[in-house]
Amino acid sequence: VQLQASGGGLVQPGGSLRLSCAASGRTFSRWVSWFRQAPGKEREFVSATEWNGGHTYYADSVKGRFTISKDKAKNMAYLQMNSLKPADTAVYYCASGSTIASGVYDSKNYNYWGQGTLVTVSS
Repeated sequence: VQLQASGGGLVQPGGSLRLSCAASGRTFSRWVSWFRQAPGKEREFVSATEWNGGHTYYADSVKGRFTISKDKAKNMAYLQMNSLKPADTAVYYCASGSTIASGVYDSKNYNYWGQGTLVTVSS
């Protein structure tokens, strides 16, 4: 499956963005997730949702501000980001994999990655 992430951009603190992840070639694996990588930092987990189930997970740093969703008819996943902070500045990647639930937080457990989309939160 090929993944393509889009929707990044420059936004002021407190603003919102919605990232999209499109799958082509086949549908998503068990999990579709978002990771991010800020300059000089390691890639970190943001959120995951089960493509054919109801389980959803969030990093503590984004809980209550970000919402992951999916549109199975369009083979798309989304990350709605509200109340953005400068600390949210990063390249955001969508990923898909078939790990067990406890493994969704580790980027090594994903087989498929999008190319990344840059989110910059700055005034």
